[in-house]
Amino acid sequence: MSHPYEMMYILRPELSDEQVSQAVQKYNDFLTNHGASDIEVKNLGKRKLAYTIKKRNDGIYIQLNYKADGTQVAPLERAMRLSEEVIRYLTIALKEKSVTSTETEDKSAESEDSE
Repeated sequence: MSHPYEMMYILRPELSDEQVSQAVQKYNDFLTNHGASDIEVKNLGKRKLAYTIKKRNDGIYIQLNYKADGTQVAPLERAMRLSEEVIRYLTIALKEKSVTSTETEDKSAESEDSE
């Protein structure tokens, strides 16, 4: 059963556009080869870091959303840890989309109005 995941990773700021696209493609291919689906990538660009990481004040932020069964997370993080282009990464498991209480309240209010 697949669950939605979101990963944010930061690449070194001195990488060229071509190197950034190669790194992004490498991790997309990794996920595809390991059975992930619905892969979405957002390049958020170069931004100032909240604090210095490995003597760097800037980084290139990449957001990666995908669906997977969870076995891909550890190998992907290991590949990033060993990579020289990634300076930081974080993966979170997202909750499945569900009906919120406000939507439920709106539907019950509509049914009362129609009566």
